[in-house]
Amino acid sequence: MTLKELFAPFGLEAPPQAVRGITLDSRRVAPGFVFVAVPGVPLPHRQPLDGHAFIPEALARGAIAVVGERPLSLPVPYLRVEDARLVLALLARRFYGEPDTALTLLGVTGSKGKSTTASLLHHLLQAGGVGAALLSTVGLRLGDEKRPPVGHFTTPEAPEVYAFLREAADRGLKAAVLEVSSHALALKRVEGLSYRVGLFVSFYPDDHLDLHGTAENYFRAKALLVERSEVAVLHTALPHLEELKNRPHLLVGPGGEVRAEGVREEERGLRFRLQSPWGEGEAFLPLLGAYNADNALMAAGAALLLGLPLEGVLGGLATFPGVPGRMEVVRAHPFRVVIDFAHTGKSLEEALKTLRRTTRGRLLLVVGAAGERDQRRREDIGRVAARLADLTFFTEEDHRTEPLEEILRALAEAARREGGRFRLVPDRREAILQAVLEAREGDTVLLAGKGHESTLERGLEALPWNEREVAEEALRARGL
Repeated sequence: MTLKELFAPFGLEAPPQAVRGITLDSRRVAPGFVFVAVPGVPLPHRQPLDGHAFIPEALARGAIAVVGERPLSLPVPYLRVEDARLVLALLARRFYGEPDTALTLLGVTGSKGKSTTASLLHHLLQAGGVGAALLSTVGLRLGDEKRPPVGHFTTPEAPEVYAFLREAADRGLKAAVLEVSSHALALKRVEGLSYRVGLFVSFYPDDHLDLHGTAENYFRAKALLVERSEVAVLHTALPHLEELKNRPHLLVGPGGEVRAEGVREEERGLRFRLQSPWGEGEAFLPLLGAYNADNALMAAGAALLLGLPLEGVLGGLATFPGVPGRMEVVRAHPFRVVIDFAHTGKSLEEALKTLRRTTRGRLLLVVGAAGERDQRRREDIGRVAARLADLTFFTEEDHRTEPLEEILRALAEAARREGGRFRLVPDRREAILQAVLEAREGDTVLLAGKGHESTLERGLEALPWNEREVAEEALRARGL
């Protein structure tokens, strides 16, 4: 596509130069790129970066056009707009040839359970013969091909989203499952997309308030997915449910049209009877945690809406391989080591309560709290750890530019008020080693907060990290 073609709908006269890419990150600019200068997001803990300050760098790297919100005179074509984030998405969609129109899109949002539900739905589609892509926190899938996630976001920026959809369409896949965060909806990373089915899994009002400000704004951001979907799959526990039901929908969960009866937690997973308008049957899901029954119901409901047979859906649930970093069992004997992404008080509470039910001995916990995030998380995590774990090793978890000692101090103070037992071990690798060396037969060691993530952020550095490999290294040091 040429610059002239790209900018034609926006009324900007531009030469017919070939466009090689679009980005809001000046570091990614290469000759032939269009640079979109996006104002930064104001957050309580830091001053926002402003993309306009990086225009000189983008030009030096070979940008052939710039989009921004300020009156500027530049040596290349410049498109001034009111909303650079919106235009970034619209330009990306146009540049990649509107790939969403060639795919059945399924969007998944929620405070917790997004990644598992999206991965389950992708698995059900693949098992049912519907070639599907997956864009998720835990990684990308193009059919059966696996790729690492794009960056540190649940949903990447619009150019990466549309590039991924373009590749999925070019490969002949028929559907794409997108894990859609509230950040992505509020920051317009998925503008232009409409969904055949939109799944709203759960809502916890105390999350991501650093960006959204209020629980109401947070909910409204997530509700945008429902508004952009032909059919919504809604959990019956959602707040403001009546407002969400003003469009075609399927209710899932207690009292809903798709529900689980007689949920039984076993050592290998969950068993329950799935009830639905399409029939009923016995289901087995090889995941720990009764809450995963809800994730399975959400994915099953969407698959059934798309026309997959009930027998195939039940078979797909039974063969689900799990999600990296989500209740991932690294070792089962003589003590259990489990990795989970739980990084808020609520999710940590769910994880610890789940593991307690199947732990004969003590419950040991390694956990931290992220820097440059809502500081109330530290209080919540510290209190939950003190109440539900027998011994906690407070450690680092992406402290970024915040002093790690301040985060550890906040965790310790919250735990101390609850009377919990804990140790402060700043280095995460050392904390995991100490927990594994401490464990005895019948204990469970939960490594919480990092899950699938491939980096550990210290200061301005993003260091390579693999929680499973670190856990296995500690087990070898133990002689296991």
